[in-house]
Amino acid sequence: MTQNNLSRRNFISTSAGVVGAAAAWPMLSMADEKPRAKVERLGIGAIGMRYQGSVITEQARKYADVVAITDVDRHVREQARASFGSTPRIFEDYQDMLARPDVDVVLIATPDHWHTKMLVDAVRAGKDVYCEKPLTLTIDEGKILRNVVGNSDRVVQVGTWQRSDHNFRLAVEMVHQGRLGKLQRVTCTTSKNPTGGPFDTMPVPEHFNWDLWQGPTPDVPYIPQRAHYTFRWWYEYSGGKMTDWGAHHIDIAQWAIQSLPVEIDGRATFPDIENGFNVAKDFAADYKYANGVELKVSDEGRDGILFEGDKGRIFVNRGGIHGAPAEELKDNPFPRESFKAYDNDNLSRPIRTGKIDAIVNHMGNFFDCVESRKQTISDIESQHRSVSTCHLGNISQRLGRPLKWDPEQEVFVGDEEANKWLKREYRAGFEIG
Repeated sequence: MTQNNLSRRNFISTSAGVVGAAAAWPMLSMADEKPRAKVERLGIGAIGMRYQGSVITEQARKYADVVAITDVDRHVREQARASFGSTPRIFEDYQDMLARPDVDVVLIATPDHWHTKMLVDAVRAGKDVYCEKPLTLTIDEGKILRNVVGNSDRVVQVGTWQRSDHNFRLAVEMVHQGRLGKLQRVTCTTSKNPTGGPFDTMPVPEHFNWDLWQGPTPDVPYIPQRAHYTFRWWYEYSGGKMTDWGAHHIDIAQWAIQSLPVEIDGRATFPDIENGFNVAKDFAADYKYANGVELKVSDEGRDGILFEGDKGRIFVNRGGIHGAPAEELKDNPFPRESFKAYDNDNLSRPIRTGKIDAIVNHMGNFFDCVESRKQTISDIESQHRSVSTCHLGNISQRLGRPLKWDPEQEVFVGDEEANKWLKREYRAGFEIG
């Protein structure tokens, strides 16, 4: 079957057998230079259309057509429809969107507490999925996703786009190929969590479905600061900077470390404001990995990641890569051709750095893998493990004591109180399973 006579719907229905024939298809990495014909383009359904949702949808429509938009805020979904050509159908409930046969690919950019359930439902509906970070709200949610996605033939990309930023990738490669000697320590630094409150409860706006926004979380009176961007500063819906930025920085650190943590010592102070943000005011965490490497997380200092080996150190953030080993690249180059290649790689794409340009490559990698049926560069297992490390830090901080972790069994060692924090109860009607 050639590209000329393979329709969009036939492509999806036969996708499980495409791997062996993938070479017969032109790479989607050229899609922005040579868009596909209408009949060959997939249909996108986007969920959550405030800032980040619009960013990833804009990048995705280089490869596919936006046919459906979902948001629990009517103002947001109507504005999004106008932004994407006024032709997509709009929905309040994502389940209605998932039932549409013209939706082949789902983009999820909702608050964190919805990620796992929406991803599970989309995969079970037969859709390929691009889901924003952090992947999960709890460690046990990652186990659910591992099973559901692993037992499907669906392609999933997590939006940890720093994996597709050349500077972060270069830093990881320098560690892997010994440019720093033996890796000893990594430090991830973020800014502090915001503080705020007390906030007033308010009537729910007519255009906003507060019940559906809350979803699996406890039903509480409406406070505007619980929703939209500031949901990040409530443990009910997120994990503060430990997961918001940790999902990026700790992911890169752990990619370089090539091991998993076994000991966690988290420290934090917390606000005590009724109806106010409840994530930590100040936080830090020290981890020991099975291979002996130490990871330190702090909310004080220069934002980025510091890698220290016995022969040198480098610092990388969204502004660039610095340190003597990086400066030595002028005389001792490190071409991309020498990077460790993965079957799911995007090294054939142009070098890009910075958020928007890196998302160009990250979304391109997703659609490459939708076509080839290969695993993405930010796959479920790696991202479950990365965000689990973030969750471990938060759990240790909230319990106020060090913890020992068994990364094989994914349980705390001899600590039933800590193991209760591996999952949360879901509100009736919004269970994940």
